[in-house]
Amino acid sequence: MPNATTRPKRTRRHRRAQREDAVRNELVSRSLESAQQCLFSQDYGTAFVHYLLALNLAPALKDFANESFRFTLFKWTDELDSLGRIQDLFNCYEQAMELFPGDEVIVNSMGEHLFRMGFRDEAAGHFYKALKLRPDFPEAKENFYRVANWLVERWHFLMLNDHGRNHKYQLAIKKAVEGGCSSVLDIGTGTGILGMCAKMAGAAEVYACELSKTMYELACEVLSANGMADSIKIVHLKSLDMKIPKDIPNRVSLVVTETVDAGLFGEGIIETLIHAWKHLLLPPPNTQQPLSSPSQTGRVIPAGATVFGVAVQCREIRRQHRLCASSVGGLDLSAVGQIYSPVSCLADTEDSTEPYTTERLSRLRGGYIQLTQPFTALDIDFNNVQELEGLCSREMMQLRLCVTQEGVLDALAVWFQLHLDQDNHLSTGPQEDTCWEQAIYPIQSPFNTVKCGDEILVEVSCKDSYLRLCCAAIIRDGHTFRLYNATPKILNANPEAELCSALAGLQTNQEKPSCAFMLESAEIALLNNTAYHNSFQRAMSKLLVSLKSTRRSQQSDTELDPIYVLDVSEGFSVLSLIAAQLGFDPSEDKQISPGLVQAYSSVEKEHHQSMLRLLAKGNGVLESTLEFWLSHVEDDSAVLQRPATEKLWSAIILDCIETCGLIRQKLLEKATLARCLLEDGGQIFPERIVIHGMLVESDTLLRESAVQGTEPTLGFNIAPFINQFTVPVHVFLDLSTLECTHLSEAVELFALDLMNSTANYTDREVKVRVNTSGKVTAIAFWYQIHLDSEQSVSTFSEDSHWKQAAVVLQQPLTVSRGEWVKLSIQLHKSSISIIAVKEEGLGADDVIGEAEPVTSDS
Repeated sequence: MPNATTRPKRTRRHRRAQREDAVRNELVSRSLESAQQCLFSQDYGTAFVHYLLALNLAPALKDFANESFRFTLFKWTDELDSLGRIQDLFNCYEQAMELFPGDEVIVNSMGEHLFRMGFRDEAAGHFYKALKLRPDFPEAKENFYRVANWLVERWHFLMLNDHGRNHKYQLAIKKAVEGGCSSVLDIGTGTGILGMCAKMAGAAEVYACELSKTMYELACEVLSANGMADSIKIVHLKSLDMKIPKDIPNRVSLVVTETVDAGLFGEGIIETLIHAWKHLLLPPPNTQQPLSSPSQTGRVIPAGATVFGVAVQCREIRRQHRLCASSVGGLDLSAVGQIYSPVSCLADTEDSTEPYTTERLSRLRGGYIQLTQPFTALDIDFNNVQELEGLCSREMMQLRLCVTQEGVLDALAVWFQLHLDQDNHLSTGPQEDTCWEQAIYPIQSPFNTVKCGDEILVEVSCKDSYLRLCCAAIIRDGHTFRLYNATPKILNANPEAELCSALAGLQTNQEKPSCAFMLESAEIALLNNTAYHNSFQRAMSKLLVSLKSTRRSQQSDTELDPIYVLDVSEGFSVLSLIAAQLGFDPSEDKQISPGLVQAYSSVEKEHHQSMLRLLAKGNGVLESTLEFWLSHVEDDSAVLQRPATEKLWSAIILDCIETCGLIRQKLLEKATLARCLLEDGGQIFPERIVIHGMLVESDTLLRESAVQGTEPTLGFNIAPFINQFTVPVHVFLDLSTLECTHLSEAVELFALDLMNSTANYTDREVKVRVNTSGKVTAIAFWYQIHLDSEQSVSTFSEDSHWKQAAVVLQQPLTVSRGEWVKLSIQLHKSSISIIAVKEEGLGADDVIGEAEPVTSDS
């Protein structure tokens, strides 16, 4: 009977499967139909649920429904984002990637959400995965390049290319290990190079920690490639969170670290070392007794540091931290009072996250002038835990610097010498070829002219473990003039002191408003760009005259309809106010009616809006003619809308170029939408952008882009791993000071017509004649921004607040004078890529791009 009992079971199983298949198919069919109905009614959330059900039940339909599913996912998650339901948003993406693990578009989109919300490590992982799935995926490539600059900062490449720095660290570590330091902890290991130096020197136990997930994973790869994965334990932790014996079994005898920034303490080395001495390091040697067992005492590399500084005059620093222009585009700026950058070294400043910014002094446009002799600001011993603990409570130290050069006091520039041990030292000074920049403490008071014989009172403190240097006062002829406040306070006020103050230009204008506003450094530099604002004023005035003339011919009544102007610039912008003022500023040439312009600004921050209102009031512009547009729309994505149901915009101002030197993302999409919202005769500002470029040879760009050479770094195989994060486009360059050789004249690379999409293209070939023999390592580029057919500004001009950029070639191209180089240029959205090849036997008639000389105004 075995067969009799078996056969019916198989039969019943077969019949049940048929019924189940029929039910499943019916459910799948109904779910897909419901999803389509929900899409039609824009109920994206319900449509998403129906798609999830259908595709989980019928995976064979995934290819068929892929596009509709993506569309639904993106619409629903955008809705969740606008509602602030961030966890639900990420849950939807997780469900989508379970269904479509190989869909690079979904993976890349997830990365975009993560990056926008500040999860850079996680975002990079998704961009990298999307590129692995599809190496030619341009959106993922652009996103990865952008995020790579955050994850693996350019100084990592400079540091690994700094052979002198690497060798000195190696010598100091070797000396310490041979002197008895057998157990080592590398804090902030980065690529793991210092820990590997310790192991190679003979350390018995080596540990390392790294907080960045990207750098931690990179270090693990490096250790494995160098055969040290089993002999160096690396943990993905901040050293402050490490515990014994959980993370390391015992206290170590040596800590090596390079957690220092341009201002020495900005990466938290003081807190890091105090914690290490208390919890991770063996106690320091007792200096009162001879060492009986060096291996039972702890020490730190670097052993200490000396901080130096100098007072400088520098126009480039000044225009990023103080308002230098009294008026721009016809606007009197005095109505807003003082404008400051968020960089402040004052001890009671709450708005400042850091008391200094950083610059490479040798690369600042226009250079700098030393107003004093260099001075010593601080000495610190990292092997003295009592000194480290007492640093923040140390009394403020006052220094009096003698002015040796008359000029404008713009900043204190600071650098340091790092004492690795008694024999090995590293300097970050402005004259050194080093991977470090210098710390800049800007002077934001406008009362800062000094002359020979004056003294500058500098206060040095270490509040919150930050090194703070503050120019507190100027001392002249025995009188002290405080510079703490916008209005200098004369400490020893008397008639003679007031006279000295007047002669020094330090007295205040009592008629100026006492209010003060804070802008980002880039926004202050933009406000100081008078050429850009004045050119915009002329272009806008011309448009308004044309529109008014047209309306007069079309309208019989005396009162003309308003001219609607929308400014969708990023951050702070006064362009909308310049347009509004033109409606209140009749002239014999323009004859523009008062109140003709209705301007809309997209600035969001309250203090930005307050500044514009004050400027409007101070310049005779009625408050009713300036509105803040984001209060009229539901979310930022809808910022390009009609001013009213029946109206169109007369002018739309787009912010096209990022300060760093790149085209803003989604610029062409915004321009396409803007064109649909323009009235006849209306205009987009700017109407056209032309990208100019030239061939350059620059070892500096190579050192900043990748680890150079074929030789291992200190004998370790590091380059192949960190060079995965090489970014071909370098930003925030100042081509006027970059160490490079110009191998050609400038040539037009690309043009974007924002008013006429049919005139645009996606790729172009340009042939450039070499006028200087050398190696083409990069193509530097900048922009000519055409506001209209007559007015344009260059991002390479002396007053430009924009920086320039360069595409670094993967393989340098050796060229000789008279040869031709063909550049194949592609622009995908805002990402530019260039391939360069040498052309043989070309004549002048073969040139596609017309070259022009490079000048400071080109």
